[in-house]
Amino acid sequence: MKISIAAAIFILLVTALIGIPHHQRLSEQREKYAKLAADAAQLGLSVDPSRPDVLIRITKRERKDKEKDAKLVAAELIALAKEIQTIEKEDGESDETFQQRLMDFMDRMMLLDSSEQKILFAEVHSAKDLTDQTRQELMGFSIISLASEHPQAALALFTESLDLFEKNIGEEVVSSSLAKWAKDDPMAALEWVKKNSAKFPDLINDDTKNSMISGAASHDPKLAFQLIGELGMQAHHSTIATIIDATRTPEERAATFAAYREHLATLSDESVKMAVMDSAISAFAHNSAKENFAAGTKWVAESNLTPAEIEGFSNSLTRSLDNNESGKWVEWIGEKLPPDKAANNIKSLIGKWTEKDYQAAGKWLNTVPAGPTKNTAISSYAETIAEYEPASATQWAMTLPPGKDRDQTLKNIYENWPKDDTAAKDAFQQEHGIK
Repeated sequence: MKISIAAAIFILLVTALIGIPHHQRLSEQREKYAKLAADAAQLGLSVDPSRPDVLIRITKRERKDKEKDAKLVAAELIALAKEIQTIEKEDGESDETFQQRLMDFMDRMMLLDSSEQKILFAEVHSAKDLTDQTRQELMGFSIISLASEHPQAALALFTESLDLFEKNIGEEVVSSSLAKWAKDDPMAALEWVKKNSAKFPDLINDDTKNSMISGAASHDPKLAFQLIGELGMQAHHSTIATIIDATRTPEERAATFAAYREHLATLSDESVKMAVMDSAISAFAHNSAKENFAAGTKWVAESNLTPAEIEGFSNSLTRSLDNNESGKWVEWIGEKLPPDKAANNIKSLIGKWTEKDYQAAGKWLNTVPAGPTKNTAISSYAETIAEYEPASATQWAMTLPPGKDRDQTLKNIYENWPKDDTAAKDAFQQEHGIK
C-alpha cells in the first residue's frame, strides 16, 4: 500500500481528534503484548500484572523527566516522518503494519501534557532534515493533538507561531481546536472567537465556526442553534446539518429535534424559517435512511412531524436511501402523502432500486396491493427496465389501468428503447399509437 506524507499525517490527525480504541481480538493482543509492554516500560507506563493478556490503555502517568520524555516522542515522530519521506521519494510501498504503527505511536503521544507538547513542537520545528511541508504538517499535527486535551493551550501555541504555517494547515488547527473547546466549554470558545475574529479573519471563517457548532451540538444542541446567531452566521444547510449530524443515539436525536423546533419558533422571517426547516428535516431524513425502516419510522411517529415536515422528510429520503428496504419506504410514503405529492418520491426510489436490483424490485411489485402507490411504482419500474428489457417493461405497463398514466408510461418506454433494436421500436410505436 503506497502512503504519502499527507496520508500518514491524515491518519494521525483523525486519531488525535476522535481517538481509535484497540479492538483487536484477544489472540492478536497476546501476540503484540510483549512488544507493547516493553515500549510501555521504557516510557514509564504501567500495565496490570494480574491480567498480562489484556492491554491497558493508559491515560496519564507521572514522569521523572518531562523534557526527556517529550523529546523521545518527538524523535519517534520525526523518525516516522523520515521513513515516510523515504518511501515517498523512492515511490515505494509501506508494509501492511505501517498504519498500526501510527496508531500505536498515537497512544504514546496522547500521554503528553501541554508543557510536553510545546517541547515536542519545538523539537519538530528545529528538525533540519525534514522538508518544509513535512515540518509544517507535523507541527500542525502536534498542535491538534494538544487540542484534543487542551484546546485553549493549542490555540495559544498556534497564535504565537502563526508565521510558521501555511493557511490550509492553520485553518485545520484553528478549526480542530475550537471544535474541541466548544464541546467542553462553548461559551469560552465563543468569547475567544469574538476577541480574535478581526485579528485572524482568514482562519476564523464559516468552516471554523461550523466546527464550533458541531462541537457544541454533541452536548447541547439548543446552544448550538443559538451559536448560529452569536457567531453571525446564516442558517445555511451545511450549518443546520452540522448540528443534526452530531447526534449519535435516539436520545440525542430527540433532544436535537426539540432544540430545532424551539429554534424554529424564534424565527420571524418566513423564508428563513422554511430554509431552516428544509435543511433540518433533510438532515434528519438522511440519518434515518442510514438506519433500518423500523427505527426510522418509529422516530418519525414519536416526533409528530407536521404535514410539511413529512413531505420534506420524504423528499430528502429519496436522495439518501440506499438499502434493501426501499419497498417498505415506498409504501410508507404512499400512506403518508397524497398521491400527487408522493408520486415523484416513489418514482425516484423505485428507479434507484430497479437500477440496483431489478429482480428484487420486480418481486416486491407483485406483492403490493393495487392502488396509486403500485401504479406509480409500476410506471417507474417499466421505464427503468425498458433500456434492457423492453418486452418485460411493456408487460408491466399494460397492467396499469387504461388512461393517461399508462399512455405516458408506454411513451417513456418507447423513448428508452434500446437504440440497437430499431425494428422492434418502430413496431412498438405503431402498435401503441405513439406519436
